[in-house]
Amino acid sequence: MPLLTLKSVSLAYGLHPLLDHVDFQIDERERVGLIGRNGGGKSTLLSILSGKIPPDDGIVWRAPGLGLGFVPQEPTFQEHHTAFEEIASGLTELGLDMETWRVERQLSLLSLEPNTPIATLSGGWKKRVALARALVSEPDLLILDEPTNHLDIAAIEALESLLIEFRGALLFITHDRQFLDRVTTRIIELDRGKLSTFGSSFTEYQRRKAEQLAAEAQEQARFDKLLSQEEIWIRKGVEARRTRNEGRVRRLERLRNERSLRREQVGQVRLSLDSGPTSGKLVAELDNVSLRYEQRTLVRHFSTRIQRGDKVGIIGPNGSGKTTLLQAILGQLVPDEGQVRLGTRLEIAYFDQWRAQLDPQASLIDTISPGSDFIEINGTRQHAISYLGDFLFPPERARAKVASLSGGERNRLLLARLFSRPSNVLVLDEPTNDLDIETLELLETLLIDYQGTLFLVSHDRAFLDAVVTQVLVLDGHGSVTENVGGYSDWLQYLSQRIPASALPEKTPSTPPSPRSKSSSERMSFKEQRELEQLPDTIAQWEAEQANISLQLADPELYRRDPPRVKSLTERQTALTEELDRAFLRWEELQQKHDRILGKSL
Repeated sequence: MPLLTLKSVSLAYGLHPLLDHVDFQIDERERVGLIGRNGGGKSTLLSILSGKIPPDDGIVWRAPGLGLGFVPQEPTFQEHHTAFEEIASGLTELGLDMETWRVERQLSLLSLEPNTPIATLSGGWKKRVALARALVSEPDLLILDEPTNHLDIAAIEALESLLIEFRGALLFITHDRQFLDRVTTRIIELDRGKLSTFGSSFTEYQRRKAEQLAAEAQEQARFDKLLSQEEIWIRKGVEARRTRNEGRVRRLERLRNERSLRREQVGQVRLSLDSGPTSGKLVAELDNVSLRYEQRTLVRHFSTRIQRGDKVGIIGPNGSGKTTLLQAILGQLVPDEGQVRLGTRLEIAYFDQWRAQLDPQASLIDTISPGSDFIEINGTRQHAISYLGDFLFPPERARAKVASLSGGERNRLLLARLFSRPSNVLVLDEPTNDLDIETLELLETLLIDYQGTLFLVSHDRAFLDAVVTQVLVLDGHGSVTENVGGYSDWLQYLSQRIPASALPEKTPSTPPSPRSKSSSERMSFKEQRELEQLPDTIAQWEAEQANISLQLADPELYRRDPPRVKSLTERQTALTEELDRAFLRWEELQQKHDRILGKSL
């Protein structure tokens, strides 16, 4: 049963419409993820759906008595309220009775303290309050604009579980790919004013989007060929006048008009990074470092060594001390205990999640290149307006003020400013907030290839997995754990740590015999052989998978050989399943090998 529908809805600000005769419907219990380019009109669409703004044209229908909850990207609060009072306002503002148990339930689900003043909360905790305020009325439809921004990983995973169990319908904007995959039942994309529906997973979206763009390119090529032929005919002049084919002339005029209205696919951000002169091999060494804030110990007796080329992810709950630890590593903060030794020839570029480096009243071009029209990157001189174009800022906006930019555009501008300066140590504090998925993936590629040292604070699990080679995990109580790999590797490490309290109690009268235990578990010859061969098998399958991905990235293949596309896609799916099974089996055999080896020592 439909809860809300749009029929031929349009809305325009400026030259091109943000919404161009859009149709949309959301039904009961659906969970719809909305994606698209920054500045493409996603938040505007949510505002129309929630009744905040009217469309220029078209019909918006809502089911009679529809209960609707809305959390904007930057929610507002009564700062003098407590968390309890602010959540309770989600009932009273709708004219509903204030039922204490409902408020207490939301406080518990989102781990909020009822008497905490709103004014004292961080951005992440305020986002939790806003979510609780929207959920407390148990709406039929919940609309969320970037709900994961400013939340730590634990809070994001808790929100995923909460939304999966939510009994109403859900529509949300997000650029978090894992969040999309776990929560959505349908993905839609707003692209050049049009709304398209894709599958239920981000992987399926990528495949179908590639097919869509290939078909679009083919259709436009046919159109352009026809237009070119008609232009040649009309330029013959005498023949055109002699035949007096007025219908053909009118068709040419119609083709010209249609071509002028075509909105080309928005270009990609072109990222480049000047890694500057090579730093010394040692970047930073921490020896028994402790860090405190007021009465709290954020880091207790932590030692580590960071070397040139390391890509370090720093993760932990909000307020656990991630930024404080970063400042200590970079020598910007003297530790309360212990010592920090910095390497030589360090040139540090810092991306601040609050974008404090941006002056809202400055123009875009002055932000990038103050006092000059040119910048130099990797020895190449480039005009600042051209460089801004690489980050999707058109020439006519070069003199616009920073204050006029959306959140995602400000992040792009800060990246442009950061990358225009040579550095061999790059520090990115929550760079993924507000960036669209395509720009995220391009940034991933750039950072993977970066030759300098990277420090990354992020709550984007897919981004961490793609980029970092090690993580520093803060627990919020002073402990910092160092682990090789990304976030998924950290989860695997946690799963292998079995607390002593979880082990079965031993009976004192019948202690186990070490000799009998070691002899009861052995690896057969077949298992040993399998353990030796699995890495080579996995490598072969991964190489085949990479080759298939390369072939599927060719848009021409979808036009030239559709059956080949189908067979490659099926093989790709089969390989993914085989690899999952192979990794599980490898891990199982390796753990058995390690147990037996440990008992024999």
